[in-house]
Amino acid sequence: MLEKLDRKARKKARVHDPRNYVLDDIELMTPGHVACPGCGATMCMRMALKALGPNTVMIIPACCWAVIPGPFPYTALKVPGMCVAFETAAISATAVKAAYEMQGKTGINVVAWAGDGGTFDIGLQSLSGAAERNEDFIYVCYDNEAYMNTGIQRSGATPYGAWTTTTPVHHPKGEFKKNLLDIIAAHRIPYAATATVAFPDDLTRKLKKAASIRGSKLIHIFSPCPPGQKIHENQSIKLSRLIVETGMFPLLEVEYGKYWKLTHEPEFRPVEEYLGMQGRFRHLSKKDVEVIRRNMLADWKTLRAKIELSERFREEDRKQEKAEKAAARRKKKAKA
Repeated sequence: MLEKLDRKARKKARVHDPRNYVLDDIELMTPGHVACPGCGATMCMRMALKALGPNTVMIIPACCWAVIPGPFPYTALKVPGMCVAFETAAISATAVKAAYEMQGKTGINVVAWAGDGGTFDIGLQSLSGAAERNEDFIYVCYDNEAYMNTGIQRSGATPYGAWTTTTPVHHPKGEFKKNLLDIIAAHRIPYAATATVAFPDDLTRKLKKAASIRGSKLIHIFSPCPPGQKIHENQSIKLSRLIVETGMFPLLEVEYGKYWKLTHEPEFRPVEEYLGMQGRFRHLSKKDVEVIRRNMLADWKTLRAKIELSERFREEDRKQEKAEKAAARRKKKAKA
C-alpha cells in the first residue's frame, strides 16, 4: 500500500514509513575515528548525538569507545567527553551531572556511554546504585555481546552457544544472555528501552524521550561488531534488523518498571537467518538452534504477559485518576 501512495497522499493520510526517515542534519561526530569498518558502535554514537544535540557530555569507561575517538589530543567527537575507570560509568555521570547543577547549569544531557562488559558485568554495581537513587542521567549500553576491545572474550551479554576466545568452538558458551531490561526495570526507573541502528526512527525517538525525562534512563542498543561476530563489514545494519525481525531482540519501552510496551512487532523470521549470518555460530547443531529458538519463544510468552498486565495497570490508573478528579470537584463544590 505504501508504494502506491504518492508523497501528497501519504502526508494527507499521515502514514508513517520508516524507510523515508531522515536524520537531523546536525553532525557532532567527525570522520577520522579509529573504529573498525562496519562498527555498529560508531553508528550508535552518530545517531545518538544527532538526537541529543550539542548540549551533551559523554562519560566513557574502558570500552571500544575509549579508543574510537582517536589518540589525545585529537577526538572525533564535537561534544565534551571524559574517560573513566571500567566500573564507574554510572557514578561518574551522576557526579558530572551534580557538578553542573551546583553551577546552575541546566539542560545538559549527561550520558554514560558503555559497552556490554562495562554494563552487564563490571559496571553493574555502579549502575544499580545510581538507578536505585534515580540519579538524573542517561545510560546507554551499546551491546556487541562480548569484550570486543580486549580480544573478544565472553561477557554476561554473550548469547548461548556463541564462540569467543574464552568459549572456543568445542566449549562454546553454555549460559543464556542476561536480561538487562528486566534487571533495570526492577529498579523502577522512569524510562528504559531497547533499540538498534536498523530502526533509526525508533532509536532517535527513544533517546529524545529519555532526554525529556528527569531521573535515571537506560537505552540498550544492539551494536554489531564485524570482527567479533564474524560478519562482513557491510552487514551490520542487516544483522541489526534481523535480530529484531527474528524475535531475538524485541524493541521495547518500560516506564517505572511497570508499564511495558512493544514498539515494533517482529516478523518472526526463522532464527537460522540471524544465526547463519555470523561465523561465531557456525558450529551450532540443529539441536543447539532449537534450544535457542525455544528459549526465545519462552521469553516472548513472558513479555506478552507483561504487556497485557501493563495495559490492565494503565486502565486501572485511568479509572483511579478519573475518580480522584471527580472527588476533587465534589469537594470544591461542597466548599462553595
